[in-house]
Amino acid sequence: MTAPTDARAFLRALFDTAVARAQPAQVLAPYLPPPPRGRTVVVGAGKAAASMAAAVDALWPADAPLQGLVVTRYGHVPPGLPQPQARISVLEAAHPVPDAAGQQAATRIAAQVAGLGPDDLVLALISGGGSALLAQPAPGITLADKQALNQALLASGASIDEMNCVRKHLSALKGGRLAALAAPARVVSLLISDVPGDDPAVIASGPTVPDPSTCQNALAICQRYQLPLPAAAHAGLASGAFETPKPGDARFQGHAVHLIATPQQSLEAAAALARAQGVAAHILSDAIEGESRDVGKVHAALARQVARQGQPFTRPCVLLSGGETTVTLGTPGANPRGRGGRASEFLLSCALALQGEPGVYALAADTDGIDGVEDNAGALITPDTLARAQALGLSATDHLARHDAYSFFAALGDLVVTGPTFTNVNDFRALYLPG
Repeated sequence: MTAPTDARAFLRALFDTAVARAQPAQVLAPYLPPPPRGRTVVVGAGKAAASMAAAVDALWPADAPLQGLVVTRYGHVPPGLPQPQARISVLEAAHPVPDAAGQQAATRIAAQVAGLGPDDLVLALISGGGSALLAQPAPGITLADKQALNQALLASGASIDEMNCVRKHLSALKGGRLAALAAPARVVSLLISDVPGDDPAVIASGPTVPDPSTCQNALAICQRYQLPLPAAAHAGLASGAFETPKPGDARFQGHAVHLIATPQQSLEAAAALARAQGVAAHILSDAIEGESRDVGKVHAALARQVARQGQPFTRPCVLLSGGETTVTLGTPGANPRGRGGRASEFLLSCALALQGEPGVYALAADTDGIDGVEDNAGALITPDTLARAQALGLSATDHLARHDAYSFFAALGDLVVTGPTFTNVNDFRALYLPG
């Protein structure tokens, strides 16, 4: 079988296939429990919450009671929702920095699970982004405090595990507290993973699962990254007053947690498409972390080894990876800031490291359709990316220095724009080396 000759179209097809594998309507049905004797209440938060709610509403028996409320990011409600006949309400709020709408949604979600009994069922629909969207601060902490801390966390270079450890200890609902509020009702959590390792306690800061991390862990992270902590937050962490429910807590007995979509599954779907088209596919990892520009250099080095030495893989092949990289912005005002997210920064660094290596093409994009806070999912690079940029008077080095990868790829016409995809299994990267 002949490998695809249109590299751009091939890479985009791989990305689209990865996203399709994580669509709730395609994967949720096997994990739905039967209706209980009592009430069924649906709650949820995340970038995929609205599409997950739509899937539940469509699959749940028409004659079985169903009610609930979920919150998703602005613009992440699939077309046609909320429908007049829908049994689950959908609210929208800000991400990645929480807003008042998120706080109001969190309050209403907490009210949904209050007063339930042992015959009742809570279906918790949790996906990436839920940390910011469930914006109910711990006692004594204001929304403004949480907003400032979130902005500092996002700029710090902290890993997603570290960020969510802090978030859950300063929250009224995260870190298992939402499930604790629902006791003694049974909670079934359906999760779409956007975190390396797929740990349910990290996804959206684990609102429905017990939390093994501690207040001291959270305080140490804040000190490591020199994060500004309000007095109430510092006191709550230092004293242990903000401790989360731990594994073994009786309130979680009988609960179930199901991962309905993961980064690995989406990478495997893309790999299967590539192999069906005669291209060897190699999944490097579904859990790559680190600075986007550093990860870009490593991927470029591996691609060069394949291109020049036929090691460790032979052409034609595609190298696939997932995970969640970071972009550390440094001290505010230290240098001009541009536009761009993790995926586009990865690609710009990769292009610089490749230096026009013949026969290497790459796509990187966020599976939620939004790279950072921009309107693109990611971008593409080709062997002539740097040459085309130079012809337009663009300096890739300068754009990378000021985190302005969006403007660089926009000028080249190489942005990947999908709009919100209504799911989220995090970073998707593919490097294609035709035969």
